[in-house]
Amino acid sequence: MKKIIILFLICLYITEESNAQDLSDIYERVSPAVVAIYTKENNIVTSPNNVSQTVTNTGLGSGFMISNQLVVTAAHVVRVPDTLVVQFADGETIPAKVITAYESADIALLKLSRQKMNVTTVRFGDSDRMKIGQRVFVIGVPLGLGFSLSSGYISAFKKQFLGKNPFTNTEYIQTDAAINQGNSGGPMFNLDGEVIGIVSHITSKSGGSDGIGYASTSNLAAKLLLNNKMPWFGAELYSLSGNEAKLFNLPQDSGLLVQRIASNSLFDKMGIKEGDVEVTIGLRKLIMGGDIILAFNDITYDVTDYTLLKIADFANSLEKKPEFKMTVLRGGKIITLQSK
Repeated sequence: MKKIIILFLICLYITEESNAQDLSDIYERVSPAVVAIYTKENNIVTSPNNVSQTVTNTGLGSGFMISNQLVVTAAHVVRVPDTLVVQFADGETIPAKVITAYESADIALLKLSRQKMNVTTVRFGDSDRMKIGQRVFVIGVPLGLGFSLSSGYISAFKKQFLGKNPFTNTEYIQTDAAINQGNSGGPMFNLDGEVIGIVSHITSKSGGSDGIGYASTSNLAAKLLLNNKMPWFGAELYSLSGNEAKLFNLPQDSGLLVQRIASNSLFDKMGIKEGDVEVTIGLRKLIMGGDIILAFNDITYDVTDYTLLKIADFANSLEKKPEFKMTVLRGGKIITLQSK
């Protein structure tokens, strides 16, 4: 019996050593494709004496290269940046801009201002083939501490909604791999060195990694980022409906309250007005004073899947027909703005 136990322990040790070596080899191969993302954005905050003021916040996240000019990251890393810089493992930094982003799915595609020479890229794997219990690893810049690796296992899959409407699609992989601030947007790899997830968020009572992390699936990311042509409008929006729509005296059932706008974005160039006063409604903080979007061209905004699909089709058509108009409510008056 003692010999059997000893043999078992020896086999376990050899297996662990082999797995560690496998991860080391894969890390050397794929880690140069991982990047750090630095942002600066303006935000409205309210002081204790109820005075709203604009402050500049800096942000840090991770991402990964899928070509010599395209970077994938999490949408919340690049929400409304006024400046956006990508830093590589070799220390080189290149400015970038957001091409497209999906808030619910928490994924975004960036484009560098120029090509990265001698770049290492990684490719998407098939997240549908992954199973609970399979080993995965994450590379990123947690708390700004270099390009570090953490590993774990797939704990579960969280498919909240998958449908035709791209604005509400979500699909997550749950893992016990350590994920902390700065890991967001980084790749989750399988043992073949393929990206099967984009790090999104954690569930935590302590504020740090408690072993419950989530990554958006690679299949959803490939579908939304690579197969669609929806542009990034460059704004943080909040959907108003029901009692909130009545509170804002909307002339229709729903509208999109413009919270913040990134400088030089599509909405900024159109003259869309962002908010300037932070208020608390219930448990939610909103920035008021900005435009409320009522319609895209002749599509009146509401929260039904039918309308959201029409808006998605409209957005995807802008590559061929970039001219459009928007109807907004500003200061109690309905006005129309034209794209430039």
